[in-house]
Amino acid sequence: MPRSVNHVASRNRRKKVLKQTRGYFGARKNVWTVAKNTWEKGLTYAYRDRKNKKRTFRSLWIQRINAAARLNGTTYSRLMGALSKNEININRKVLADLAMNHPEAFKAIVDKVN
Repeated sequence: MPRSVNHVASRNRRKKVLKQTRGYFGARKNVWTVAKNTWEKGLTYAYRDRKNKKRTFRSLWIQRINAAARLNGTTYSRLMGALSKNEININRKVLADLAMNHPEAFKAIVDKVN
């Protein structure tokens, strides 16, 4: 009796991966073993970089807050310390948005804590 391998399922599995590797360079898009390895590595990069994205954005927010704070005569460190001392709970994302898009509101916050 011949061996049954369910080629329909395995072909569909491979097609699914090859569809996700479209746009890759060279053999990475159409050679099964190369494409599978590239796709798996890409998943690990995606997982890692979802964590790094949070770190990067926090760093960007801090830079924007610091630049706006210095325009208003203080530093990031002093501003954040004064905010916590006055129990003003406003996160860095919102502060950075105010600093970029609503400088008068940011200036009001800085004046309130000083």
